[in-house]
Amino acid sequence: MQKILFIALLVCFFSKTTIGQDAEARLKEKGIVLTAPGKPVANYVNAVRVGNLLFLAGKGPTKPDGSNITGKVGKDLTIEQGYEAARLTAMNHLAVLKAELGSLNKVKRIVKVLGMVNCTDDFKDQPKVVNGYSDLMVEIFGDKGKHARSAVGMYALPLNIAVEVEVIVEIED
Repeated sequence: MQKILFIALLVCFFSKTTIGQDAEARLKEKGIVLTAPGKPVANYVNAVRVGNLLFLAGKGPTKPDGSNITGKVGKDLTIEQGYEAARLTAMNHLAVLKAELGSLNKVKRIVKVLGMVNCTDDFKDQPKVVNGYSDLMVEIFGDKGKHARSAVGMYALPLNIAVEVEVIVEIED
C-alpha cells in the first residue's frame, strides 16, 4: 500500500513540475505560433541580460505580416480590441524570449511589466487593456507568469501603436 501511495505521489509531483510547468507545451496547446522577433526600429537591442535578469525592450502589437494594431483606445479601438493588441504584444515578447533563450522553459519568473496604452485623455481602463498581456503570460507560464505591473495611459506611442509593453524576466542560470 505504501508503495502505491509513493508512486501516486511521484506521478502527481512530476505532472505538476514538468508537464504542468512546460511553457513550450502550453504554447502548442493554445495553437500559438511565434514569428521571428521584430528588429529594433532605432539604436537599441531587443533584450539585455544582467545576471539572471533579462530586460526586454518595449514591443508593440505587430502582426505576422509586419503591420501594427494602431489607434487610440477609447476613440479608435474598444477595450476588447486594446486587450487583443496587448495579447499580441505578449506573443511578440515570447518570440524575443524564445530567440534569446532557445526555450521558454528557461523562464524562471515574469518579474515586472510596464504596459503603456495609447488612449484618449478621459480613458480610465488601462488595466483592462494590459490584462491582455498579463493573462497570456499566466496562461503560458502558470504561477511563474504572475508579475508586478504598471498599466498607464499615454498621449501617443511610436507609429501610433495601440500599446507598448516592457518586461523584466528572471531566467535560469
